[in-house]
Amino acid sequence: MDLALLRTFVTVHRAGSFTRAAALLGLSQPAVTSQIRTLERQLGRPLFLRQARGVTPTTVGDELAHRAAPHLDALVEIAETGLAEESGVRTLHLAGPPEFTALRALPALAPLVGQGLAVRASFLDDTEEILDGLAAGHHDLAIATARPRGGLLVSIPLCDEEHVLVAAPRWAARLSPEVLLGKGAVVLEHLPVVEVHESLPFVSRYWASVFETKPTAAATVIAPDLRAVRDVAASGAGLAVLPRYLCEEALERGHLVALLDPPVPPLRTYFLVARTGTLALPPLARAHEELLRAAGNW
Repeated sequence: MDLALLRTFVTVHRAGSFTRAAALLGLSQPAVTSQIRTLERQLGRPLFLRQARGVTPTTVGDELAHRAAPHLDALVEIAETGLAEESGVRTLHLAGPPEFTALRALPALAPLVGQGLAVRASFLDDTEEILDGLAAGHHDLAIATARPRGGLLVSIPLCDEEHVLVAAPRWAARLSPEVLLGKGAVVLEHLPVVEVHESLPFVSRYWASVFETKPTAAATVIAPDLRAVRDVAASGAGLAVLPRYLCEEALERGHLVALLDPPVPPLRTYFLVARTGTLALPPLARAHEELLRAAGNW
């Protein structure tokens, strides 16, 4: 059986789409369709059921993927390991949200850099863009705030990020926790807000979790970087919702004050994501393990 046909088949099985598989393989969609039809003729069985959006594997297709994929992944591992040994350096392409990747993920990989790993980071805010880039082969590992669907990508929870409602001390002095807990959403609507986007993604998530409502105020300051949001809020421009790890030092120094301490703080989960089969590659496996190990202390 032609290995090229099997490779195309496994890619379609994981991608759930001829179009997406074609992009991953660098082929045209008609070429992918032709290869799958050739394989189906050789086997005498249909491998996929065509649907309006993508394809779903038949029982025979699932069985073939289960048997063939590990062997194809092993061949890729052999090829990739050989290339890494020849060059002396394996480059890891990592994608994720700017602040978390810069302050958490990249420092965690420092021990591997000392062992010869090269790292190239892509800072992306949009989760869909991150996962699409990973699926297309632009990245080796990705950190995302949503779990991917389908069989093309595999993910594992990396850590939970606690969100904190903060403001400079001069604002906090006007707002007692008792007042905020009693009618916090109403009181806070009259304060200036610092956010990363006009849609108020962090404030909206906090309001929904703590106050079970939506904010109606518009942002006073928009800065598309959480580190800038932190510093602008600390300067007294208004309230903000920030990840605790990002504002912990400012809280300890008194530059910011947590306005509330809810019984169940809002959390956001980060996922560590890779393409199916690629974690068999030693450099990716080591980076994956190092990030998971470090996350235990985050």
